[in-house]
Amino acid sequence: MDNKKWFPFEIPKNFSLKHMKKDQILIIFLAGVLLLVISLPAGNRKKEDRETAVFRSEGEEAVGQDTYVRDLENHLAGVLSQMDGVGEVTVMITLKSSAEKVVEKDMEITSEAVTESDSQGGTRTTKNNNHGETTVYNDGGSSGEPYVSKEISPQAEGVVVIAQGGDNPIVKQNITEAVQALFGIDTHKIRIMKKSSK
Repeated sequence: MDNKKWFPFEIPKNFSLKHMKKDQILIIFLAGVLLLVISLPAGNRKKEDRETAVFRSEGEEAVGQDTYVRDLENHLAGVLSQMDGVGEVTVMITLKSSAEKVVEKDMEITSEAVTESDSQGGTRTTKNNNHGETTVYNDGGSSGEPYVSKEISPQAEGVVVIAQGGDNPIVKQNITEAVQALFGIDTHKIRIMKKSSK
């Protein structure tokens, strides 16, 4: 085998560290330390990736919720603007809570009863109940994405409707009933106002 193919330079036959200058030895030492430092962070990459994924999912959830609210507002404004006497509409909706994902869990319940008798004929019963939960994962293992059994959409807490016909009592009543039917919220959490004409 020809060594020149593997090494582009030749090492002299009489090579020894004694003949090297101090700065050359220092450069070789620092290059070794640099290679060692570069190889160390590779072990922490999985943890950093997990933290980045959590941050990204929280950010995506916030963006998703904003989109969800905007879509609700646009749909409600579209429906209300078609009602008689309402006219042009602007809607604002606030949410009671964010969307919730219910994760599937395996539940394990064990109960044990121990009855003891003493020398005078008395008895004592001791009951012990244990309850445990384990998250179910999509891949069947203990890593990856948890199995989501259902997703609960966020609930509306308050609705403000600004409409051209917002000063008409019949229009106000119709809008209130429509919002109650759609979101199931109390009338005191619905405000209807007249839109200003610019």
